[in-house]
Amino acid sequence: MSFALGPLALKAGYRLAALDQIGSTNAEALARARAGERGPVWFVTTEQTAGRGRRQRAWIAPRGNLASSILEVMDVAPGTAATLGFAAGLALDSALRKVSIEAVLRAGGGDPFKFALKWPNDALAGGKKLSGMLLEAEGAPGGGLAVVVGIGTNVVAAPEGTPVPAISLKDLGINVSAEELFAALSDGWAEFRAIWDNGRGFSEIRRLWLARAAGLGQAVAIKAGGTTIEGIFDTIDEQGCMIVRTSDGRQVAITAGDVHFGTAASAGAA
Repeated sequence: MSFALGPLALKAGYRLAALDQIGSTNAEALARARAGERGPVWFVTTEQTAGRGRRQRAWIAPRGNLASSILEVMDVAPGTAATLGFAAGLALDSALRKVSIEAVLRAGGGDPFKFALKWPNDALAGGKKLSGMLLEAEGAPGGGLAVVVGIGTNVVAAPEGTPVPAISLKDLGINVSAEELFAALSDGWAEFRAIWDNGRGFSEIRRLWLARAAGLGQAVAIKAGGTTIEGIFDTIDEQGCMIVRTSDGRQVAITAGDVHFGTAASAGAA
């Protein structure tokens, strides 16, 4: 089976660059942007050998997993572009739900698996990391901001020994291919990218994201550098910051950090 865009993505004018193997789809997308590509175009592969996540952590996709990056040059400020990551989360959640339902139907029935979005950029299944997202942006040669959103998903295998336990769709009994997942993802992206509308629709994206958020209303600890903030995950604000209510009643806006929920919060942040 080969990679193909979904019907909504095709109608919206997206293009596709399918790669047999690549070091990093994000790096490839940025290199193409520096060479004048303005998108919107997807870069996808089932084998990524030198990918990276947040804080330059390795993100390797063995053959059969999905590594995908969308490139588009936009006329938006970097702070606005950062909120596009929440639309990416919704697009991925939509795709995961779609393939889960289809897998259940093929198996003869049952309950579709439930997924959750973890601030700022992960998708979880049963509390374990199923997918990660990385947004990068830089000035484009012809003007505007080249924005790349990378989405890596564990389709057939999950890494071991990671800071947060990982899981794959195959582990969940969802037997789909990277190509099937990508077709659904490209359509989900076309839908939620349109709602986001260069940041003008972020209030609706925020509302939809919060309805799928992991740990909302629960104890949370966020570690950034040598500082740890503990409290209750109240919401995200209009800039996409996590709002944590501390024990003394303060509301603290978190821009970045490693997040640990519930009973694992204190231990995870240690």
